[in-house]
Amino acid sequence: MTTPADQLFTKDKRTVLIAWAALSAATVLAWLLTPGESQSATTLGKELVAAIVVLGLVKSRLIIRYFMEVRHAPRWLQVATDGWLAVLWLTLLVIYLV
Repeated sequence: MTTPADQLFTKDKRTVLIAWAALSAATVLAWLLTPGESQSATTLGKELVAAIVVLGLVKSRLIIRYFMEVRHAPRWLQVATDGWLAVLWLTLLVIYLV
């Protein structure tokens, strides 16, 4: 017989597995977007830099939410971490593009 706690644990395992798969896919996508060793002299376009920064933001949020267990934290902590990530990544994007 399955208890509600077992069902929740199974759902959490599935959610973490999906988050891990998304992180892996985002890592591969970022790797594919960057120029290789032979193209090291080329400069990245602003659109490409923005795409890579957005991927970094998404990956950071997934790690904080699903692997640091912030998804079970109080709402204020979830909002605070999201705000911190937004400020951090926007600052990095502005510094790089300006």
